[in-house]
Amino acid sequence: MLNNNSVALIIPCYNEEEGLKTLLPKVPRFIDEVIIVNNNSTDSTAEIAISFGCTVLNERTPGYGAAYKCGFSNISKDIIVTMDGDDTYPIHEVKQNIEILLNNDYDFITCSRFPLINKSAMNFSNIIGNKTLTLVTKLLFGTSIKDSQSGMWVFKKHIFKHIFPKSDGMPLSQEIKILALRHKNINFFETHIGYAPRIGEVKLEKWRDGFKNLIFLFKLRFKKQYI
Repeated sequence: MLNNNSVALIIPCYNEEEGLKTLLPKVPRFIDEVIIVNNNSTDSTAEIAISFGCTVLNERTPGYGAAYKCGFSNISKDIIVTMDGDDTYPIHEVKQNIEILLNNDYDFITCSRFPLINKSAMNFSNIIGNKTLTLVTKLLFGTSIKDSQSGMWVFKKHIFKHIFPKSDGMPLSQEIKILALRHKNINFFETHIGYAPRIGEVKLEKWRDGFKNLIFLFKLRFKKQYI
């Protein structure tokens, strides 16, 4: 509980046992519930999460978006925080972002990794891919967003009265931002955070996933009544 608001942290996981061992001991005490969405892991992800007192949800439909939608549908808290299970996102910066959200009456905050504070946290090809997708997002949707692919968001649960993200895959990250940013009833903001090298195996297939994200942007933009 923070400033009379209950807080849930959702982490989608596919084989993130190593990252969770580092991340979960650092979870702030004001976070009321940590939800690990176990997305077909074959390692000890679920067991480690349970050992730290987390709620574990099992989502069989493969994909980043499918895992998040499972988590979103099981939330009872006022504020939702998201991040990956590889300990790349700064959990110590959650509190200040929630305070920004509440003090300014924002509904949705996305946390930009750029410009990178730790230059070794992301390789050159990933930087180019992220910046390309962000540029296309700016051009297609007329936004000023700096990091369309960030996986750390802080938002109020009530946004799901207004938007309904559909993607089961990686495009959900950009979809939820675009829907929130462009909705007249959602007050959107972007902050800047630190970012660290990932712990554990890399799951992202950068060229395949990047191309899918790019195609999704065009489909979303030119779909009738996309908001």
